[in-house]
Amino acid sequence: MARPTPLSGFPEWLPDGRIVEQHVLDTLRRTFELHGFAGIETRAVEPLDQLLRKGETSKEVYVLRRLQEEGESGKDAGLGLHFDLTVPFARYVLENAGHLAFPFQRYQIQKVWRGERPQDGRFREFVQADIDVVGAGELPYHYEVDLPLVMAEALGALRAIGVPEVRILVNNRRVAEGFYRGIGLDDVEAVLRSIDKLDKIGAEKVAALLVAEAGATDTQARACLDLAAISGSDATVIDRVRDLASTHGVDSALMEQGLAELGQLIEAAAVRAPGVVVADLKIARGLDYYTGSVYETVLVGHEQLGSICSGGRYDTLASDGSTTYPGVGLSIGVSRLVSRLISGGLVRATRAVPAAVLVAVINEETRPASDAVAAQLRLRGIPVEVAPTAAKFGKQIKHADRRGIPFVWFPGEDGDQVKDIRSGEQVEAQATSWQPSADDWWPRVVPAQA
Repeated sequence: MARPTPLSGFPEWLPDGRIVEQHVLDTLRRTFELHGFAGIETRAVEPLDQLLRKGETSKEVYVLRRLQEEGESGKDAGLGLHFDLTVPFARYVLENAGHLAFPFQRYQIQKVWRGERPQDGRFREFVQADIDVVGAGELPYHYEVDLPLVMAEALGALRAIGVPEVRILVNNRRVAEGFYRGIGLDDVEAVLRSIDKLDKIGAEKVAALLVAEAGATDTQARACLDLAAISGSDATVIDRVRDLASTHGVDSALMEQGLAELGQLIEAAAVRAPGVVVADLKIARGLDYYTGSVYETVLVGHEQLGSICSGGRYDTLASDGSTTYPGVGLSIGVSRLVSRLISGGLVRATRAVPAAVLVAVINEETRPASDAVAAQLRLRGIPVEVAPTAAKFGKQIKHADRRGIPFVWFPGEDGDQVKDIRSGEQVEAQATSWQPSADDWWPRVVPAQA
């Protein structure tokens, strides 16, 4: 059989990489639950008419097709794999509204599939970790402040293992829309789509897009770029926006509402996550369902990777005709983050296997005795393997070393001994009382240089 060729865009981590991923997921899950978010999981497929509501992403949907004709073959024609967790969550809320207590806080960690061109940090199959708060009829603004700060805490908890600092870049759609309309641009969505491309294609090309697609004059395009250039982590950002608006004769109640909200977020972040949250008026999030705060998150020193966590406020994503369910949410691209941690050599697992101990086997007749030792250690929560063969002890030690197992246990008629194969220290031990150090009990994820 020929050696298989890896499929581009479908990451598969080696065991030590999987330990890194699991540590990241466990840390995120623990933080979300500390803040009262309930975990859910939704099905992998959704009706195409729901998945295609985002328009521009229609070419990215993996459509389900039957491989052979069966009696029910037509039923799958309108189904596709979900490409994010927002659409499934909106459907989940509508289907289960009668069983949920609002505001409903959920986290969801699942794989999604997106048919885009694979590149650094971008995959066709990847893991997302989402948090959302959704209300029935209304949702207080303070959740737009709370959610990015929860994410700041979750990502900050990963600093201990060597994850770089993050910057959460925030904006408010009301500021942008009020300003754009105030200078005479009514096609707000076209302006936002153009501004959203600023980091990718640069100011000159965005200006040309604003003229060609949003109907802007050169002066209006320059005003939009001047707004997008404003950023900062304190209240001076609000003053700079007002100064720019005054220069262009903008007097907008909508913009003022957005500035008041943005200022509230910046003020809270300065206390709860100083230096992490930055107001950045170029953050647009081109999708048209965002209505208030919008967020993007970058790794400091790895900005070329793009946003690892993004989202915003949405008021009309879910509605059953009589009740609208507004919400605010953020989504971490876990696979994007983990891929950079691994490929960039930023973190490492202390070993690639769970086992802390390899129980040696003297000969096959005594294997039951080795199995009994392993069982006793496992009863006490110590992860253990039993040697695969009764080879010479030197070979069994080499086997443990290759797997990264730090201790080898030698059963004996006159008493058992355990050896730390890193230091060579060997001591007498009993399976009912011996235990490894806390650092050796389970594999850990640490900074690469540690």
